[in-house]
Amino acid sequence: QMKKQCDQKLLIRMKTQCVPCSLNLETQCPAGYTRITNGTGIPDCRYYLEIKIHTLSFPGCRHHCMKEFEQPECCQGHWGPDCMGK
Repeated sequence: QMKKQCDQKLLIRMKTQCVPCSLNLETQCPAGYTRITNGTGIPDCRYYLEIKIHTLSFPGCRHHCMKEFEQPECCQGHWGPDCMGK
């Protein structure tokens, strides 16, 4: 019996919103995602504050998150919703 179903594992990565680093300790990833950074996260972004007519930019932090996702796929030589053979 040859295998008909060859699911592909996909890793989906995303980053949380940029916030002041001191506030980023508690930041959670969206539902289903796992946080892969610790503490205050990665200081690789800027956030903006609007004060009257000025917009100020400050260095900030964000977390990186990932989610594993299995994409159903048929093995070579099989196709269709049931992965039927030739």
